[in-house]
Amino acid sequence: MAATRNVMRAVRVFEFGGPEVLKLQSDVLIPDPKENQVLIKVHACGVNPVETYIRSGNYARKPALPYTPGSDVAGVVESVGEHVTAFKKGDRVFTIATISGGYADYAVAAANKVFPLSDKLDFRQGAAIGVPYFTAYRALFQKGCAKAGESVLVHGASGGVGIAACQIARACGLKVLGTAGTEEGMNMVLRNGADQAFNHREANYIDKIKEYTGMGGVDIIIEMLSNVNLAADLQLLNYRGRVMIVGCRGSIEINPRDTMSKESSIIGVGLFLATEEEKHECATALLDGIEAGWLKPVVGSEYPLEKVAKAHEDIIHGGGARGKMVLLP
Repeated sequence: MAATRNVMRAVRVFEFGGPEVLKLQSDVLIPDPKENQVLIKVHACGVNPVETYIRSGNYARKPALPYTPGSDVAGVVESVGEHVTAFKKGDRVFTIATISGGYADYAVAAANKVFPLSDKLDFRQGAAIGVPYFTAYRALFQKGCAKAGESVLVHGASGGVGIAACQIARACGLKVLGTAGTEEGMNMVLRNGADQAFNHREANYIDKIKEYTGMGGVDIIIEMLSNVNLAADLQLLNYRGRVMIVGCRGSIEINPRDTMSKESSIIGVGLFLATEEEKHECATALLDGIEAGWLKPVVGSEYPLEKVAKAHEDIIHGGGARGKMVLLP
C-alpha cells in the first residue's frame, strides 16, 4: 500500500541491464494527473515480455532513464485531471499504456488510454487485457487481414498474447490451432478456443501439424518466438499465407524462396506503431468481447512488487507459459 502522505512504492530502472536493475523504492512521489490524465490506484499490473526487452536496452524504443516499467494496469480511479469527463474517483478501469509506469502503487495514464473495467472481470484479469489482447487483435485483423473460415496457428498459445489470439480468433469464426510446451498448457489452449493443440517441445510436432492440416496448410501463423520457428513456419503456410511476427529474441536464417513458392508474407507487428484510430478499433472490439463473454483473460503467475526481478526472469526463462503474468502491489 502507499506510504504516508504523497509517496508510494514504485519499481525504478536507473540503467539498462538484467532483471537486477529493477529497484523497488518506497519514497517515490505519487504523480498528479495533468490535463486529460487519470491517476489510478493500481490493484494489478500485467508483465509483458516486451518490458524485459526494453529493460535490457536491446529494443527499438529506449525510455529516458530513470523510468518505471509497466503499461497494463487495472485498478480504481483516484483522481482525474482537467477536462476528464469519462471517469471519476472510484471507477474500476484498465489501461493499455501509462505515463508514469505501472509497476507501482499508483499510475498516471492518458484518459484516452483508459477503459472501464467490467464487473465481469477482476483486477488481475483487467491487467491481462492491454498489450496481449490489443496485440492479438492487431496481428489477426489490422495486419493479418484474417477472415472467418480461415485457419490460424498460434505458436506459443498458452501465454498472454496466445490465449488472447485463440479467444479472438475463435469468436470471429476462424479455425484455431495452438502450440504449448506442457500438457497443462495444451489443455489451457483447448479450453480457450483452439480446435487442436500441439506440444512444440516434441521433436516431430511440425510433422503432426502438417498431417493435421493436410495439403492446404494454415492461412495465418501468430508467432511469439520467430528466432526459433520462422523457417519452419514458412513450411506450414497455405498459399498466400502470412506469418505475423509478434515476438523475437534473436536472429534466424531462412530461405526466401520458401515465401516465393506460396507468395507468402512475413509481417511484423508492433502495437506501439498503431494509430489512435487503430487503437480505438481494437478497444471497441475487445470491450464488445467482454460484454459478449468470450473475452476472459487467463491469469497465470502472480508476484508482489518485491519479486519483480523474479517475474522478469521467469517470463523469459520459465518452464512454459500458463496465462498472463501479473504483479500485485
